[in-house]
Amino acid sequence: MKWNKFTIHTTTDAEDFISMMLADCGIEGIEIDDKVPLTETDKARMFVDEVPSKGPDDGKAEISFYLDDTYDVPSTLAKVRRGLEDVKGMVQAGSCDIDQSETEDTDWINNWKQYFRPFAVDDLLIVPTWEEVPADTMGKTVVRMDPGLAFGTGKHETTQLVMRGIRKYVKPGDEVLDVGTGSGILGICALLVGAKHVLGTDLDDLALDAARDNMKVNGISPERFSILIGNLIDDPKIQEAAGYDHYDVVCANILANVIIPLQKVIAPFMKMGGIFISSGIINTAEEEVRQAMEANLSLEIIETVHQGDWVSLVCRRVR
Repeated sequence: MKWNKFTIHTTTDAEDFISMMLADCGIEGIEIDDKVPLTETDKARMFVDEVPSKGPDDGKAEISFYLDDTYDVPSTLAKVRRGLEDVKGMVQAGSCDIDQSETEDTDWINNWKQYFRPFAVDDLLIVPTWEEVPADTMGKTVVRMDPGLAFGTGKHETTQLVMRGIRKYVKPGDEVLDVGTGSGILGICALLVGAKHVLGTDLDDLALDAARDNMKVNGISPERFSILIGNLIDDPKIQEAAGYDHYDVVCANILANVIIPLQKVIAPFMKMGGIFISSGIINTAEEEVRQAMEANLSLEIIETVHQGDWVSLVCRRVR
């Protein structure tokens, strides 16, 4: 899909004002480019580990937004320009000149590839498909990965927490359910360490192509990794297709506000004694998720693992 990209040249002092103004104009999602150094907490909350150095902060900023053909572009731009004049009356905002260009979905995914290099999570070695496999891989299980337009490279703490959980709990011959499969990285890791079959679910059609491409480069047949597009939490058709009392291990690397409703319905899909590995939980939400799980009589928390600011709660089905 082609998008019109608009970039506002402004200052770091005006970033918050312009961001709120764009939201008021009905623009969903913006991109801010400046040289303000990231704190360690900022880095921990980002779904990327390697951030390029841009030099000293010069007070300048660029704020970009994207409009597709669902927008009335001339009308939206007119609102933005009026909003920028208002912002200039409140803060030093620079020129607020707007550049226009055209971009495609694929441009966004390719730009960061230069920062994605081979890395290890214990004995799992994640290698981007566009990189050579390192010469010395002794004792490592190589996982080839290209997330495409779906989420999941394996570099973020939340994903690594589940990868370690998979390595610990998945046994040869297990049936695994991967909720929110994205690029398929967790399901592929489960298969490579011995799982018999994985079912992945996701809300985004992009996960289909990404996961299937990654299955192929890892030598995994489609029969071993099935994918359903839909919401396991509240879609009866998806729930029926997934099957009940079937899974030895369920993993979900999502976010706390999704884990909470998911844990209410996940037990019936698991075998008795089955394991539920949840991640994507920021530490400030740990207690809320924990209380929800402790109130669930079907699950028992058996392990809590922290990495950076993120938390994985591992449960067992007990009834």
